[in-house]
Amino acid sequence: MSAATPTAQSASAAAGRRVSARVGAISESATLAVDAKAKALKAAGRPVIGFGAGEPDFPTPGYIVDAAVAACREPRFHRYTPAGGLPELKQAIAAKTLRDSGYEVSPSQVLVTNGGKQAIYEAFAALLDPGDEVIVPAPYWTTYPESIRLAGGVPVEVVADETTGYRVGVEQLEAARTERTKVLLFVSPSNPTGAVYPREQVEAIGRWAVEHGLWVLTDEIYEHLVYGDAEFSSLPVVVPELADRTVIVNGVAKTYAMTGWRVGWLIGPQDVVKAATNLQSHATSNVSNVAQAAAIAAVSGDLDAVAEMGRAFDRRRRTIVKMLNEIDGVVCPEPEGAFYVYPSVKALLGKELRGRRPATSVELAEVILEEAEVAVVPGEAFGTPGYLRLSYALGDDDLVEGVSRLQKLLAEAV
Repeated sequence: MSAATPTAQSASAAAGRRVSARVGAISESATLAVDAKAKALKAAGRPVIGFGAGEPDFPTPGYIVDAAVAACREPRFHRYTPAGGLPELKQAIAAKTLRDSGYEVSPSQVLVTNGGKQAIYEAFAALLDPGDEVIVPAPYWTTYPESIRLAGGVPVEVVADETTGYRVGVEQLEAARTERTKVLLFVSPSNPTGAVYPREQVEAIGRWAVEHGLWVLTDEIYEHLVYGDAEFSSLPVVVPELADRTVIVNGVAKTYAMTGWRVGWLIGPQDVVKAATNLQSHATSNVSNVAQAAAIAAVSGDLDAVAEMGRAFDRRRRTIVKMLNEIDGVVCPEPEGAFYVYPSVKALLGKELRGRRPATSVELAEVILEEAEVAVVPGEAFGTPGYLRLSYALGDDDLVEGVSRLQKLLAEAV
């Protein structure tokens, strides 16, 4: 009996597979997994403090909630609305974009999505053909590479570390560019590091992208969360020549404490937005009308509540950086934006801690959760082992208690 041919073997394997190879290869969101585990332990009665989820601890401002309540009573919102978003919300997003970043776009360049994640996936799906490469600066948010792969693209990582403030340079980007490179992912302020690119570096990167005819997907969801002397710079404003090859992703989640409302958007050239809208028309149709009405109130209102939350985040930022840097073996750069710190814990790996020797940041995070009842996300989730991400979007008392537990536990490492 002859051996099965490779083609027959492949067909046999595919026939026995219950989940497609494409979807089966997707990893669970590490940040959501850590948050879920922390919440499960808390529900079981353990006093876990979670630094895992990137979620403001503030309630959504009252005027936004009031707009949603009013929308519930409007019969027109009880029906289907345009798949690409309520016309009045698209107009409001265009006006907000001009107000906040100086970038003028028309409502026809806006697609309202079910949160930022859908915007990211649909942007990549509209831009990429199989095998197209996307340059992804690392550390990166865990969802970016998965969205690229789902869209048929190939993520190409370019790694930065604490010595450069977690910012990549043009030389690194050029070294990663190939004939298959189509898109650069650019994120400032950054999740997970809080890095903010200065305007001159934004300009240099933008002009490099123009020179090589690349597209840029830029995630601006943390645009209002910058601290000290740092300033947010919108790439197509700094380099206008890039506007026709730029897709901006944004949303209400972080700025307005609306993570659960699930309203994001993408802004780009009309042909790309039309293609992404066609995809959304088959995938989900319109975003919840009540949430869209709330988003209109959010982006059209003043930024007083945003500024108040920003002051609290800034205070917590300074506290957590100071406390983490007091731990031997921990190096924590001061972030300039978002609400995360990304300390290096490489010097702690391999040391004995409560009878164990964690060799990776995954193992160290497990020890921290089990022994200190503190939930953090290991750097492996963001493409750079040897680090931990902690969100400081939690109450001041919990933050101090949680980091104090870390100080006490990690002081035992020998």
